[in-house]
Amino acid sequence: MKRLLLTAGFVLAATTGVQAQTVHILMETVPDTKYIQDLLPEFKAATGIDVDIEAISYIDMHSKLVPQLTAPTGSYEAIVVDFYWVAEFTKAGWLMPLDDLIKRDNVDTSVYVPSLMNLVGKVNGTTYMLPFYNYSMGIIYRKDMMNDPKEQAAFKAKYGIDLKVPTTWDEYQKQVEFFSRDTDGDGKIDFYGTVNQGQRGDCICMQWSNYLYANGGQYHDKNWKATFNSDAGIKAIEDYKNDIAKHGPTGAESYCFDEASSVFGQGKAYSFVTFNVLLAGFDDPSSSQVVGKADIEPNPIGGLNGGWGWAIPKSSGDKEAAWKFIKWVESKETIKKRTLAGGAPTQAWVFDDPDVLAKRPNMPMLKQLVETAQEFPTFTYTVDFVEALGRELNLAVTGQKDAKTALDLAADEFNKLAKKDGLLKE
Repeated sequence: MKRLLLTAGFVLAATTGVQAQTVHILMETVPDTKYIQDLLPEFKAATGIDVDIEAISYIDMHSKLVPQLTAPTGSYEAIVVDFYWVAEFTKAGWLMPLDDLIKRDNVDTSVYVPSLMNLVGKVNGTTYMLPFYNYSMGIIYRKDMMNDPKEQAAFKAKYGIDLKVPTTWDEYQKQVEFFSRDTDGDGKIDFYGTVNQGQRGDCICMQWSNYLYANGGQYHDKNWKATFNSDAGIKAIEDYKNDIAKHGPTGAESYCFDEASSVFGQGKAYSFVTFNVLLAGFDDPSSSQVVGKADIEPNPIGGLNGGWGWAIPKSSGDKEAAWKFIKWVESKETIKKRTLAGGAPTQAWVFDDPDVLAKRPNMPMLKQLVETAQEFPTFTYTVDFVEALGRELNLAVTGQKDAKTALDLAADEFNKLAKKDGLLKE
Protein backbone atom coordinates (compact mmCIF):
# COMPACT_ATOMS: atom_id res chain seq x y z
CA MET A 1 0.00 0.00 0.00
CA LYS A 2 1.23 3.46 -0.84
CA ARG A 3 2.77 5.33 2.01
CA LEU A 4 1.24 8.52 3.27
CA LEU A 5 4.05 11.03 3.45
CA LEU A 6 2.64 13.48 5.89
CA THR A 7 5.25 16.22 5.89
CA ALA A 8 7.00 17.87 3.05
CA GLY A 9 10.57 17.20 2.03
CA PHE A 10 13.40 14.94 2.96
CA VAL A 11 16.02 17.71 3.02
CA LEU A 12 16.50 20.56 5.42
CA ALA A 13 17.08 24.06 4.17
CA ALA A 14 19.48 24.09 1.23
CA THR A 15 21.83 26.42 3.07
CA THR A 16 22.62 23.72 5.63
CA GLY A 17 23.09 20.83 3.23
CA VAL A 18 22.02 18.48 6.04
CA GLN A 19 19.65 15.60 5.31
CA ALA A 20 16.52 15.72 7.42
CA GLN A 21 15.73 12.94 9.87
CA THR A 22 12.61 10.92 9.13
CA VAL A 23 10.74 8.72 11.57
CA HIS A 24 8.90 5.97 9.71
CA ILE A 25 5.96 4.34 11.51
CA LEU A 26 3.53 1.58 10.51
CA MET A 27 0.03 2.30 11.86
CA GLU A 28 -3.54 1.15 11.46
CA THR A 29 -6.12 3.15 9.49
CA VAL A 30 -8.17 4.23 12.51
CA PRO A 31 -9.37 7.64 13.76
CA ASP A 32 -6.56 8.01 16.30
CA THR A 33 -4.01 7.73 13.51
CA LYS A 34 -5.74 10.56 11.65
CA TYR A 35 -5.71 12.78 14.74
CA ILE A 36 -1.94 12.39 14.90
CA GLN A 37 -1.53 13.01 11.18
CA ASP A 38 -3.27 16.35 11.58
CA LEU A 39 -0.80 17.43 14.27
CA LEU A 40 2.44 16.35 12.59
CA PRO A 41 3.31 19.80 11.20
CA GLU A 42 3.68 20.94 14.82
CA PHE A 43 6.26 18.22 15.50
CA LYS A 44 8.19 19.12 12.34
CA ALA A 45 8.22 22.78 13.31
CA ALA A 46 9.49 21.99 16.80
CA THR A 47 12.16 19.42 15.89
CA GLY A 48 12.88 19.55 12.16
CA ILE A 49 12.09 15.83 12.01
CA ASP A 50 9.74 14.44 9.37
CA VAL A 51 7.28 11.68 10.14
CA ASP A 52 6.26 9.17 7.49
CA ILE A 53 3.22 7.16 8.55
CA GLU A 54 2.33 4.09 6.56
CA ALA A 55 -1.35 3.55 7.40
CA ILE A 56 -2.74 0.14 6.49
CA SER A 57 -5.54 -2.20 7.59
CA TYR A 58 -5.08 -4.15 10.81
CA ILE A 59 -5.18 -7.52 9.08
CA ASP A 60 -1.94 -6.74 7.22
CA MET A 61 0.04 -5.19 10.06
CA HIS A 62 1.47 -8.17 11.91
CA SER A 63 2.79 -9.91 8.79
CA LYS A 64 4.36 -6.66 7.61
CA LEU A 65 5.95 -5.80 10.94
CA VAL A 66 7.64 -9.08 11.82
CA PRO A 67 10.21 -9.15 8.95
CA GLN A 68 11.23 -5.59 9.86
CA LEU A 69 11.59 -6.48 13.52
CA THR A 70 13.84 -9.44 12.77
CA ALA A 71 16.07 -7.52 10.33
CA PRO A 72 19.36 -5.97 11.55
CA THR A 73 17.98 -2.57 10.53
CA GLY A 74 14.27 -2.40 9.78
CA SER A 75 12.15 0.08 7.87
CA TYR A 76 10.48 1.58 10.96
CA GLU A 77 12.09 3.83 13.55
CA ALA A 78 9.02 3.54 15.80
CA ILE A 79 6.05 1.19 15.83
CA VAL A 80 2.66 0.78 17.47
CA VAL A 81 1.98 -2.54 19.18
CA ASP A 82 -1.47 -4.06 19.64
CA PHE A 83 -1.96 -5.74 23.00
CA TYR A 84 -2.34 -9.06 21.17
CA TRP A 85 1.33 -8.86 20.16
CA VAL A 86 2.95 -7.64 23.37
CA ALA A 87 4.06 -10.99 24.77
CA GLU A 88 5.24 -12.24 21.39
CA PHE A 89 7.30 -9.13 20.62
CA THR A 90 8.87 -8.81 24.06
CA LYS A 91 9.67 -12.50 24.46
CA ALA A 92 11.34 -12.46 21.04
CA GLY A 93 13.49 -9.53 22.18
CA TRP A 94 12.34 -7.24 19.36
CA LEU A 95 11.51 -4.19 21.49
CA MET A 96 13.91 -1.78 23.14
CA PRO A 97 13.38 -1.25 26.91
CA LEU A 98 12.47 2.38 27.55
CA ASP A 99 13.25 2.71 31.26
CA ASP A 100 16.67 4.36 30.79
CA LEU A 101 15.21 6.95 28.42
CA ILE A 102 12.27 7.57 30.75
CA LYS A 103 14.66 8.16 33.67
CA ARG A 104 17.05 10.29 31.62
CA ASP A 105 14.30 12.64 30.40
CA ASN A 106 12.13 12.57 33.54
CA VAL A 107 9.07 11.25 31.71
CA ASP A 108 6.18 10.74 34.13
CA THR A 109 4.55 7.37 33.42
CA SER A 110 2.29 7.57 36.47
CA VAL A 111 -0.13 9.62 34.35
CA TYR A 112 -1.34 6.49 32.53
CA VAL A 113 -4.41 4.50 33.52
CA PRO A 114 -2.88 1.55 35.42
CA SER A 115 -4.81 -1.12 33.52
CA LEU A 116 -3.50 0.26 30.23
CA MET A 117 0.06 0.57 31.48
CA ASN A 118 -0.15 -3.09 32.42
CA LEU A 119 -1.68 -3.98 29.06
CA VAL A 120 0.54 -2.02 26.64
CA GLY A 121 3.30 -0.55 28.78
CA LYS A 122 5.17 -2.74 31.22
CA VAL A 123 6.06 -6.43 30.95
CA ASN A 124 7.52 -8.14 34.02
CA GLY A 125 8.54 -4.78 35.48
CA THR A 126 10.24 -3.43 32.34
CA THR A 127 8.69 -0.60 30.32
CA TYR A 128 8.70 -1.48 26.63
CA MET A 129 5.91 0.84 25.48
CA LEU A 130 4.03 3.99 26.33
CA PRO A 131 0.26 3.46 25.91
CA PHE A 132 -1.02 5.10 22.71
CA TYR A 133 -4.80 4.77 22.65
CA ASN A 134 -7.42 2.54 24.24
CA TYR A 135 -10.16 0.67 22.45
CA SER A 136 -11.99 -0.71 25.45
CA MET A 137 -15.37 -2.03 24.42
CA GLY A 138 -18.83 -0.96 25.50
CA ILE A 139 -22.35 -0.75 24.12
CA ILE A 140 -23.02 2.10 21.71
CA TYR A 141 -26.75 2.81 21.64
CA ARG A 142 -29.38 5.28 20.47
CA LYS A 143 -29.91 7.60 23.41
CA ASP A 144 -32.76 9.38 21.62
CA MET A 145 -34.71 6.13 21.53
CA MET A 146 -33.86 5.14 25.10
CA ASN A 147 -35.03 8.56 26.32
CA ASP A 148 -38.24 8.66 24.26
CA PRO A 149 -41.23 8.67 26.68
CA LYS A 150 -43.35 6.57 24.31
CA GLU A 151 -40.62 3.95 24.01
CA GLN A 152 -40.14 3.98 27.77
CA ALA A 153 -43.84 3.40 28.39
CA ALA A 154 -44.04 0.59 25.84
CA PHE A 155 -40.95 -1.10 27.24
CA LYS A 156 -42.27 -0.86 30.81
CA ALA A 157 -45.59 -2.32 29.71
CA LYS A 158 -43.92 -5.27 27.99
CA TYR A 159 -41.18 -6.17 30.46
CA GLY A 160 -42.20 -4.55 33.74
CA ILE A 161 -38.89 -2.69 34.07
CA ASP A 162 -37.64 0.77 33.14
CA LEU A 163 -35.93 1.50 29.83
CA LYS A 164 -32.56 2.82 31.00
CA VAL A 165 -28.84 2.14 30.82
CA PRO A 166 -28.78 -1.60 31.58
CA THR A 167 -27.02 -2.93 34.66
CA THR A 168 -27.40 -6.62 33.72
CA TRP A 169 -26.91 -8.55 30.50
CA ASP A 170 -30.50 -9.80 30.61
CA GLU A 171 -31.73 -6.21 30.74
CA TYR A 172 -29.66 -5.31 27.67
CA GLN A 173 -30.88 -8.39 25.79
CA LYS A 174 -34.47 -7.32 26.47
CA GLN A 175 -33.68 -3.94 24.91
CA VAL A 176 -32.19 -5.66 21.85
CA GLU A 177 -35.35 -7.72 21.46
CA PHE A 178 -37.63 -4.73 22.04
CA PHE A 179 -36.05 -2.54 19.39
CA SER A 180 -35.83 -5.24 16.69
CA ARG A 181 -38.65 -4.21 14.35
CA ASP A 182 -40.32 -4.77 11.01
CA THR A 183 -40.95 -1.18 9.99
CA ASP A 184 -42.36 -1.80 6.51
CA GLY A 185 -44.67 -4.70 7.28
CA ASP A 186 -43.04 -7.25 4.99
CA GLY A 187 -42.54 -9.76 7.78
CA LYS A 188 -38.78 -9.19 8.06
CA ILE A 189 -36.82 -7.28 10.67
CA ASP A 190 -35.37 -4.14 9.09
CA PHE A 191 -34.54 -2.06 12.16
CA TYR A 192 -32.10 -4.03 14.24
CA GLY A 193 -31.76 -4.31 17.99
CA THR A 194 -28.04 -4.89 17.59
CA VAL A 195 -25.35 -5.52 14.99
CA ASN A 196 -22.80 -8.30 15.30
CA GLN A 197 -19.35 -8.65 13.77
CA GLY A 198 -19.16 -12.41 13.27
CA GLN A 199 -16.26 -12.55 10.81
CA ARG A 200 -13.69 -15.22 11.60
CA GLY A 201 -10.61 -14.20 13.53
CA ASP A 202 -10.14 -11.05 15.53
CA CYS A 203 -13.55 -9.55 14.70
CA ILE A 204 -15.72 -12.18 16.35
CA CYS A 205 -13.23 -12.92 19.13
CA MET A 206 -13.23 -9.38 20.42
CA GLN A 207 -16.99 -8.88 20.31
CA TRP A 208 -17.84 -12.34 21.64
CA SER A 209 -15.51 -11.77 24.60
CA ASN A 210 -18.02 -9.22 25.88
CA TYR A 211 -20.80 -11.83 25.68
CA LEU A 212 -18.58 -14.24 27.60
CA TYR A 213 -17.80 -11.76 30.38
CA ALA A 214 -21.43 -10.64 30.59
CA ASN A 215 -22.50 -14.23 31.19
CA GLY A 216 -19.97 -14.57 34.01
CA GLY A 217 -17.33 -16.46 32.02
CA GLN A 218 -13.56 -16.10 31.86
CA TYR A 219 -10.98 -17.44 29.43
CA HIS A 220 -8.79 -19.34 31.89
CA ASP A 221 -8.17 -20.00 35.54
CA LYS A 222 -5.13 -18.96 37.60
CA ASN A 223 -3.18 -21.94 36.24
CA TRP A 224 -3.91 -20.91 32.64
CA LYS A 225 -6.26 -23.82 32.00
CA ALA A 226 -9.06 -22.89 29.59
CA THR A 227 -12.45 -22.25 31.23
CA PHE A 228 -14.33 -20.55 28.41
CA ASN A 229 -15.83 -23.88 27.27
CA SER A 230 -18.14 -23.65 30.27
CA ASP A 231 -21.89 -23.14 30.61
CA ALA A 232 -21.20 -19.40 30.48
CA GLY A 233 -19.34 -19.83 27.18
CA ILE A 234 -22.14 -21.91 25.70
CA LYS A 235 -24.71 -19.32 26.78
CA ALA A 236 -22.54 -16.57 25.25
CA ILE A 237 -22.59 -18.40 21.91
CA GLU A 238 -26.34 -18.92 22.13
CA ASP A 239 -26.88 -15.20 22.81
CA TYR A 240 -24.57 -14.23 19.94
CA LYS A 241 -26.20 -16.66 17.53
CA ASN A 242 -29.67 -15.47 18.54
CA ASP A 243 -28.72 -11.83 18.02
CA ILE A 244 -27.49 -12.57 14.50
CA ALA A 245 -30.54 -14.66 13.58
CA LYS A 246 -33.32 -12.59 15.16
CA HIS A 247 -32.05 -9.11 15.94
CA GLY A 248 -29.47 -8.18 13.30
CA PRO A 249 -28.95 -7.71 9.57
CA THR A 250 -28.55 -10.57 7.14
CA GLY A 251 -24.88 -11.37 6.66
CA ALA A 252 -23.70 -10.16 10.08
CA GLU A 253 -21.89 -13.46 10.53
CA SER A 254 -19.32 -12.14 8.03
CA TYR A 255 -19.18 -8.53 9.28
CA CYS A 256 -16.23 -6.87 10.94
CA PHE A 257 -16.48 -3.51 12.72
CA ASP A 258 -16.51 -1.46 9.51
CA GLU A 259 -19.69 -3.13 8.24
CA ALA A 260 -21.32 -3.16 11.68
CA SER A 261 -20.61 0.52 12.32
CA SER A 262 -21.94 1.38 8.87
CA VAL A 263 -25.30 -0.18 9.73
CA PHE A 264 -25.49 1.78 12.97
CA GLY A 265 -24.30 4.99 11.34
CA GLN A 266 -27.07 4.71 8.75
CA GLY A 267 -29.64 4.78 11.54
CA LYS A 268 -30.67 1.15 11.08
CA ALA A 269 -29.86 -0.21 14.53
CA TYR A 270 -30.50 0.55 18.17
CA SER A 271 -27.17 -0.66 19.50
CA PHE A 272 -24.03 -2.70 19.06
CA VAL A 273 -21.22 -3.97 21.24
CA THR A 274 -18.07 -2.33 19.96
CA PHE A 275 -14.99 -0.18 20.48
CA ASN A 276 -15.42 3.14 22.24
CA VAL A 277 -13.24 4.84 19.59
CA LEU A 278 -16.07 4.53 17.06
CA LEU A 279 -18.42 6.79 19.03
CA ALA A 280 -16.89 10.07 17.84
CA GLY A 281 -17.51 9.10 14.22
CA PHE A 282 -21.25 8.95 14.77
CA ASP A 283 -21.25 12.68 15.44
CA ASP A 284 -19.63 13.40 12.08
CA PRO A 285 -22.37 14.66 9.74
CA SER A 286 -20.31 13.76 6.68
CA SER A 287 -20.59 10.04 7.42
CA SER A 288 -23.35 9.56 10.01
CA GLN A 289 -27.13 9.83 10.06
CA VAL A 290 -27.30 9.58 13.85
CA VAL A 291 -25.46 12.78 14.78
CA GLY A 292 -26.26 13.72 18.36
CA LYS A 293 -28.25 10.53 18.89
CA ALA A 294 -25.58 8.03 19.97
CA ASP A 295 -23.96 7.41 23.32
CA ILE A 296 -22.02 4.63 25.01
CA GLU A 297 -22.62 2.58 28.12
CA PRO A 298 -20.47 -0.02 29.87
CA ASN A 299 -21.04 -3.69 29.33
CA PRO A 300 -22.49 -5.29 32.45
CA ILE A 301 -19.63 -6.86 34.43
CA GLY A 302 -17.15 -5.00 32.22
CA GLY A 303 -16.23 -5.23 28.56
CA LEU A 304 -13.05 -6.23 26.77
CA ASN A 305 -9.97 -4.11 27.42
CA GLY A 306 -7.93 -3.18 24.38
CA GLY A 307 -5.10 -0.84 23.54
CA TRP A 308 -2.01 0.00 21.52
CA GLY A 309 1.40 1.11 22.72
CA TRP A 310 4.24 3.13 21.20
CA ALA A 311 7.51 1.21 21.01
CA ILE A 312 10.99 1.49 19.56
CA PRO A 313 12.14 -1.70 17.85
CA LYS A 314 15.72 -2.80 18.38
CA SER A 315 15.97 -2.75 14.59
CA SER A 316 15.19 1.00 14.53
CA GLY A 317 17.61 3.02 12.45
CA ASP A 318 17.26 6.14 14.60
CA LYS A 319 16.18 5.42 18.15
CA GLU A 320 16.73 8.98 19.41
CA ALA A 321 14.50 10.50 16.73
CA ALA A 322 11.86 7.86 17.48
CA TRP A 323 12.01 8.70 21.19
CA LYS A 324 11.65 12.43 20.47
CA PHE A 325 8.49 11.66 18.51
CA ILE A 326 7.05 9.41 21.22
CA LYS A 327 7.71 12.03 23.90
CA TRP A 328 6.01 14.68 21.77
CA VAL A 329 2.98 12.58 20.81
CA GLU A 330 2.48 11.59 24.47
CA SER A 331 3.10 15.08 25.86
CA LYS A 332 0.29 16.71 27.83
CA GLU A 333 -0.32 19.34 25.14
CA THR A 334 -0.55 16.80 22.31
CA ILE A 335 -2.67 14.37 24.33
CA LYS A 336 -5.20 17.11 25.01
CA LYS A 337 -5.39 18.07 21.34
CA ARG A 338 -5.81 14.45 20.29
CA THR A 339 -8.57 13.94 22.85
CA LEU A 340 -10.42 17.11 21.88
CA ALA A 341 -10.37 15.87 18.29
CA GLY A 342 -12.07 12.64 19.36
CA GLY A 343 -9.18 10.41 20.41
CA ALA A 344 -9.31 7.61 22.98
CA PRO A 345 -6.73 8.57 25.62
CA THR A 346 -4.66 6.40 27.92
CA GLN A 347 -3.61 9.10 30.41
CA ALA A 348 -5.98 9.37 33.38
CA TRP A 349 -5.92 13.15 33.88
CA VAL A 350 -7.39 14.02 30.48
CA PHE A 351 -10.69 12.27 31.24
CA ASP A 352 -11.31 14.96 33.88
CA ASP A 353 -9.89 17.97 32.04
CA PRO A 354 -12.46 20.84 32.05
CA ASP A 355 -11.93 21.76 28.41
CA VAL A 356 -12.28 18.14 27.32
CA LEU A 357 -15.41 17.66 29.44
CA ALA A 358 -16.96 20.78 27.94
CA LYS A 359 -16.60 19.33 24.44
CA ARG A 360 -17.02 15.65 25.30
CA PRO A 361 -19.36 15.33 28.31
CA ASN A 362 -19.38 11.52 28.09
CA MET A 363 -15.71 11.26 29.14
CA PRO A 364 -16.62 9.99 32.65
CA MET A 365 -18.42 7.06 31.01
CA LEU A 366 -15.42 6.37 28.78
CA LYS A 367 -13.19 6.45 31.85
CA GLN A 368 -15.45 3.90 33.51
CA LEU A 369 -15.18 1.64 30.46
CA VAL A 370 -11.40 1.67 30.71
CA GLU A 371 -11.27 1.19 34.47
CA THR A 372 -13.73 -1.75 34.51
CA ALA A 373 -12.56 -3.52 31.34
CA GLN A 374 -11.47 -7.15 31.46
CA GLU A 375 -8.42 -8.74 29.87
CA PHE A 376 -8.14 -11.05 26.89
CA PRO A 377 -5.42 -13.71 27.25
CA THR A 378 -2.14 -12.18 26.15
CA PHE A 379 0.80 -14.52 25.75
CA THR A 380 3.35 -15.47 23.13
CA TYR A 381 0.78 -17.33 21.04
CA THR A 382 -2.20 -14.97 21.31
CA VAL A 383 -2.33 -14.54 17.52
CA ASP A 384 -2.51 -18.32 17.04
CA PHE A 385 -5.22 -18.62 19.68
CA VAL A 386 -7.29 -15.85 18.08
CA GLU A 387 -7.15 -17.68 14.76
CA ALA A 388 -8.37 -20.93 16.34
CA LEU A 389 -11.03 -19.33 18.54
CA GLY A 390 -12.34 -17.11 15.74
CA ARG A 391 -12.71 -20.10 13.45
CA GLU A 392 -14.63 -22.15 16.00
CA LEU A 393 -16.86 -19.26 17.13
CA ASN A 394 -17.85 -18.51 13.54
CA LEU A 395 -18.66 -22.17 12.89
CA ALA A 396 -20.79 -22.26 16.04
CA VAL A 397 -22.78 -19.07 15.46
CA THR A 398 -23.48 -20.06 11.85
CA GLY A 399 -24.81 -23.46 12.96
CA GLN A 400 -22.04 -25.52 11.37
CA LYS A 401 -20.99 -26.84 14.79
CA ASP A 402 -22.74 -27.06 18.13
CA ALA A 403 -21.47 -24.64 20.75
CA LYS A 404 -19.94 -27.21 23.10
CA THR A 405 -17.98 -28.99 20.37
CA ALA A 406 -16.63 -25.71 19.00
CA LEU A 407 -15.60 -24.39 22.40
CA ASP A 408 -14.00 -27.67 23.44
CA LEU A 409 -11.85 -27.64 20.30
CA ALA A 410 -10.83 -24.02 20.89
CA ALA A 411 -10.11 -24.75 24.57
CA ASP A 412 -7.94 -27.72 23.64
CA GLU A 413 -5.95 -25.48 21.29
CA PHE A 414 -5.63 -22.83 24.00
CA ASN A 415 -4.30 -25.38 26.49
CA LYS A 416 -1.73 -26.66 24.00
CA LEU A 417 -0.51 -23.13 23.28
CA ALA A 418 -0.43 -22.12 26.96
CA LYS A 419 1.57 -25.27 27.76
CA LYS A 420 3.96 -24.54 24.87
CA ASP A 421 4.50 -21.08 26.36
CA GLY A 422 5.22 -22.49 29.80
CA LEU A 423 2.08 -20.98 31.35
CA LEU A 424 -0.24 -23.95 31.84
CA LYS A 425 0.33 -25.65 35.18
CA GLU A 426 -1.21 -29.11 35.22
